[in-house]
Amino acid sequence: MANDDSRDAGTAEREDSRQQGVELGALDEELETHDYPATSADLVAAYGDFEIDLPGGSQHLADVLGILDQNDEQFAGPEEARQAIYNLVGSEAVGRDNYTDRGGTTPDEVDDGDDESL
Repeated sequence: MANDDSRDAGTAEREDSRQQGVELGALDEELETHDYPATSADLVAAYGDFEIDLPGGSQHLADVLGILDQNDEQFAGPEEARQAIYNLVGSEAVGRDNYTDRGGTTPDEVDDGDDESL
């Protein structure tokens, strides 16, 4: 059976564009080819309408990087811009709120002392 490299490359490309539950989609390529250094305002002006897909919905780049406009954050390259996006997306990028897979009790569970031992 022949190895289908084109299918493997496409799968790897899609996996590379999703990190930390965030899917940049077409924005990923735009960030890669943009001229740097660039400010957050530059990126918002150029790509603000692009949607960033999150597990719990989506956000526009303008909503994510827009909070940096006041500071006019500067990015040296596409990786810095991506990292800022990953760091700034809202809680929609997080799985279930207050979820832990560590077991035990949570702060919401209160021991009322009425448990009887066998």
